[in-house]
Amino acid sequence: MRLESFWKENKKALLSYMMVGYPDYKASLEAFRILLKEGTDILEIGFPFSDPVADGPTIQYAHEIALRNGIKSEHVFELSSTLRKEFPERPFLLMTYYNPIFKMGHENFCKRAKEAGIDGFIVPDLPPEEGGELKKVCSSLGLSLVFLASPTSTERRLRLICENSDHMVYFVSLTGTTGARESIPLERLREKLNIYRHVCKKPVVVGFGISKAEQTREVTKLADGVVVGSHFVKLSGDKNFEELKRSVREIKQALVE
Repeated sequence: MRLESFWKENKKALLSYMMVGYPDYKASLEAFRILLKEGTDILEIGFPFSDPVADGPTIQYAHEIALRNGIKSEHVFELSSTLRKEFPERPFLLMTYYNPIFKMGHENFCKRAKEAGIDGFIVPDLPPEEGGELKKVCSSLGLSLVFLASPTSTERRLRLICENSDHMVYFVSLTGTTGARESIPLERLREKLNIYRHVCKKPVVVGFGISKAEQTREVTKLADGVVVGSHFVKLSGDKNFEELKRSVREIKQALVE
């Protein structure tokens, strides 16, 4: 499995998120290609949804525009298939809310994702207590299911998340929604990740709020990788592809310094 193989290399990871169909399908495909060409280790493919409760204004707007552009599941899987042919070794995670999976049916959705070269899912509104059925289908198809932990997660809850999450855990850096922030609460994050390391040996990546190389340097002293979403989505939405290239390179460089 690509995700498992990546973590065996023991490298710090850049996970980059982009929304399919924002600002339009063609531009989003171009943006995904830039993310991969400029150094993204694990790609997060955004699946548009009408009620993206975990997302801040930038990504909420991207969901809205993608849906207005008529983006449906077949377009998401088509884009993934296209990228998979071009980047056969890179892990792809589909970031989707639970409703689209439920509507299509666990098995149908997972099979279609697998055919499109997806390696697994991050489902922000699905807690591990409710993820049993999806996890069962994912396991049968060799797909990963990654759960989210947050600063409010207790030690007991971190243990539960760790036990159920495949190959890694996505740690939310702060309470609230996604979005670029000027600063990340590093002391609080350090405390929580120390507890996490005590109960879980799986790699942990930190997302929500990361947009700069300096933040990346600080966070990867504590974690195994960073997730950058809103910052890249905004640049793509503006079709500012040169700045997107520069930004991916700069954040990637901060990981390897």
